[in-house]
Amino acid sequence: MKKVFALLFIFSLHLNAQQTSASKDSISVFYGKLFSALKKEYLYKDKTDWKVVEAETNKNLLQYENFKESLKEVAVLFGKIEATHCKVFYQDKGYSVPVKFLPENFSDQWKAKYASKPAFEAKVIDGKYAYILIPAITFSDVSSKNIHKIAQPLYDKIAALKTQNNIEGWIIDLRFNTGGNIYPMLLALYDLLGDDNVWGTLDINKKQIGTIELSGGKYIDNSSKVSYIDPKGVLLDKAKVAVITGSLTASSGEVTAMAFKGRPNAIFIGEQTMGMTTSNSMRSLPYGATLVLSIAYDCDRNGVFYEHIVPDIAISKKDNLDDLLSDENIQEAIKFIDKK
Repeated sequence: MKKVFALLFIFSLHLNAQQTSASKDSISVFYGKLFSALKKEYLYKDKTDWKVVEAETNKNLLQYENFKESLKEVAVLFGKIEATHCKVFYQDKGYSVPVKFLPENFSDQWKAKYASKPAFEAKVIDGKYAYILIPAITFSDVSSKNIHKIAQPLYDKIAALKTQNNIEGWIIDLRFNTGGNIYPMLLALYDLLGDDNVWGTLDINKKQIGTIELSGGKYIDNSSKVSYIDPKGVLLDKAKVAVITGSLTASSGEVTAMAFKGRPNAIFIGEQTMGMTTSNSMRSLPYGATLVLSIAYDCDRNGVFYEHIVPDIAISKKDNLDDLLSDENIQEAIKFIDKK
């Protein structure tokens, strides 16, 4: 009996050793692939001392007993290389440099609306102004079919405003747009952007390497059709548009604002945006993980880069989401629209 117990105990130790070894191996494999992707395509790859960063990371990784725990090190690594717009997704959880959120920098109205996880809105206020709230839009299936499925209902709500009302001007609220997928955001706004280049990408030397355009309801990235909406009625690409931004407007929220830079009859109101104006691409990593990797700078239709979107009219903590006509951002937007 003692002999059997001893054998079971030895077998148990051996099995645990195998599991620990497997966990350590998976950590090594994963970070090896992660570093390979970063060193090959990361926008600031040539500004990073990879030998030092990799050595420090590998030393830190020795403290972790399993792969999932080791993902805590991703934020540390990204912080060292200033990859504040990069992210690793694993089992529906994201790992990145934390965004600093100081409650005192936001109004009570903003915090209450943000906590409610606002959805897309398209409505008329005061009988003649169209109000469109575009929040963060995130999803994993980026097939053309799925993008169209998401974008078309958003576009249809905006198109209904133009066909069913006598709209004098348009207000696009991006205060709650912390990022996500740019495709449905810009496709939804097709009527207001029209058939034109709407943004682009720049290399590390700020030389333009990519152009994104809308044409006939199609989203075209460097001549390749990504997805589309079925447009209805006339374009509104000369109509007055006020774009409202906030300090947490980020990433694709900033690109949405940027798409109106260089467009006639557009004004920017609110707060300076977060400053995540790098273009990201998705890369596969081991064990079903995904890397969102910054590979270029974002630019407007004229090739101009913005570290932040700075409003023409600065307004902070004057939100009133319960009564939009009492919201100072909206009030300034209406003044712009009413001005002859």
